[in-house]
Amino acid sequence: MHSSTRVILPAAFEVAGIDDLALLIANMLERLIAHNDKIPLLPESLTRFHSRTVPNISVLDYLRRIIKWTKVEKSCLLLTLHYVDQICARMPLFTLSSLTCHRFIIASITVCSKGLCDSFCTNALYARVGGIPVPELNILEREFLHAIDWRLMCTREVLQEYYINLIRTDSSGRFGLEGAPESEVEDSDMDSLSSRSASPMDAQVRHRPSFSLLGNRESSSVLGDTSTLPTIEQNMAFAALQHSLKKPP
Repeated sequence: MHSSTRVILPAAFEVAGIDDLALLIANMLERLIAHNDKIPLLPESLTRFHSRTVPNISVLDYLRRIIKWTKVEKSCLLLTLHYVDQICARMPLFTLSSLTCHRFIIASITVCSKGLCDSFCTNALYARVGGIPVPELNILEREFLHAIDWRLMCTREVLQEYYINLIRTDSSGRFGLEGAPESEVEDSDMDSLSSRSASPMDAQVRHRPSFSLLGNRESSSVLGDTSTLPTIEQNMAFAALQHSLKKPP
């Protein structure tokens, strides 16, 4: 059901409102979390990003808290999605869930801001805002950099593609893209919903349980050839298939 109040966002992510970006990113991450939380956690899947309990703050409120106190740049918010893609490609057992999302986000914002921005905060502030001790953030920071192989950058075109696909796949139906025909966005939403509901056995090429909004586009990201990166729907299907194969006969 689409919202009665339609918000038309600018074509370029640089001029979009940062709270709108937070809403779009949170919507996508929460849908991914809702799926991944249904998959039983295996001992070999535990990482430094796993919390002992689920944080009592939503992904959206967590993003808004980070935005308010760290003045994070828009590119860093979008780069968080790119880093999810990178880490899931390199760590096949990693999934973004309610236990990993918050620590992943604060580690991502810390690393990205310090590595790519002219102005950034101290780890003491990032830790306080993120709700974790400074020594723990220091460990997460090192773990994060190792997981992405120190590849912090991607092209502006890749970030723009994430932005456009966030709008087109937003489940709330609240957002539209400036200059895009309404029917185009509607059709894209329908295709996304259809793909998400497909059986795991319907697809021939379903890779790791990672996360990607780039679809089948051949992008020029730092990973080199990313045309084989799976979409979020493929990731969900593969994760479900993996779970079914682990069940005893």
